[in-house]
Amino acid sequence: MIVYARPVRFEEVDAAGILFFGRTMNFCHEAMENFFGALAGGYVDLIMNRKIGFPAVHVEADWVAPLRYGDEARIAVSVSKIGTTSCTFRYAITRAQDGANVATVNHVTVSTDLRTMTKVPLPPDVRTLLEAHASS
Repeated sequence: MIVYARPVRFEEVDAAGILFFGRTMNFCHEAMENFFGALAGGYVDLIMNRKIGFPAVHVEADWVAPLRYGDEARIAVSVSKIGTTSCTFRYAITRAQDGANVATVNHVTVSTDLRTMTKVPLPPDVRTLLEAHASS
């Protein structure tokens, strides 16, 4: 598991004063980029040089508590499933101030050649990283 933390910014809250639900996906994507930072060159190298992307093909989310402006979100990233060309990331989001469970997001991605937009087997270094953070 890798943990990524970031504050909730003013422009991310809605009229009710809580994190707009769509922004949760941004938080998860930032956490995924951080997750791939363990690879040589990180996420940027995967996208820009290796031309390997991980587009979403399915996302499920459950929210149980709000995040508000100024809160710090902690996003724990683990991997719940690894296939030949796909993987499922699990994001457990908590509020740093009190440890409250905020949301759980399951995010299925497919390893994709960005030049042809076709699925490809997970690269060996990516598979190794995913396996290192696989949840049981």
